[in-house]
Amino acid sequence: MSDQSTVYIVDDDPVVRESVAALVDTLGVRCETYPSAEDFLFSYDDSVAGCLVTDLRMAGMSGLELLETLNGKGCTLPVVMITGFADVPLAVRAMQDGAVTVLEKPCRDQELWDSIRTALILDDTNRRKNEQLDDFNRRKQRLTDDESTIMKMMITGTSNKTIAKQLDIGLRTVEARRRNIFGKMNVDNIAQLVQLVADGRHLTEELNRRKGILAHSPLPQTIQK
Repeated sequence: MSDQSTVYIVDDDPVVRESVAALVDTLGVRCETYPSAEDFLFSYDDSVAGCLVTDLRMAGMSGLELLETLNGKGCTLPVVMITGFADVPLAVRAMQDGAVTVLEKPCRDQELWDSIRTALILDDTNRRKNEQLDDFNRRKQRLTDDESTIMKMMITGTSNKTIAKQLDIGLRTVEARRRNIFGKMNVDNIAQLVQLVADGRHLTEELNRRKGILAHSPLPQTIQK
C-alpha cells in the first residue's frame, strides 16, 4: 500500500462523508471528499494511487453508475460500496461490475477500514502489474520486425538452424539477431526470455479481463439474505 494513496469518499450525505473521512484520517491515510459523483469525476486523476468509497444510491449519478462510468473509461480504481438499503439485485450488480465489497450502513469502523485497506492493497498490486506490463511492452517495441519474428520462434524451442532454414536467412544472421533480442529484452538466456514473455502474456490477459469481463464475485455477507 503506497504512502501516497488517497481514499476518495463520494456521498451526498455530509454526515457520512465526515464520518468516513474521520476514520480514514485517524488511520493516517490521505482522503478527499466529494458530495456527488459528478464532482468526483471532474477532478479525479487516475495517476494517483488510492481507492473509492461511495454510496450505492445518491442523488444525480448513483454510486453504481459511477462505478460503471469508471469501468467504461478503463479505470481500475478499486471501489468500496456502502448502502443504507439491503438491495440484493443492486449489490449483486455492483459486485459483478467489480466492486471490492458492498457494506450495509451503519458500517462498523473495523469492517469499513478492513475493506478500504483491501482496496488500497489491490490498487497497489494493480499499479505494479501495469508498470511491469509497460516495461515489457517497452522492451518489445525496441525489437525490429525481423527480431520479433525470430523471438516468437525461439520461445517455441525452434533451433537456430531451423529458424535460418524457415526464414531463408544465414545462420550467422540468426545468431546476431538472437544476441540483439537478448540485449533488447534484457535477458541472459532463452529460459529467462521464455519466462519474460509468458509473464507479459499473463499480465496482458489479466488486464484485459479486468477491463472487459465482469467479475463473478459472491454476495457480501452484509447483504446476503
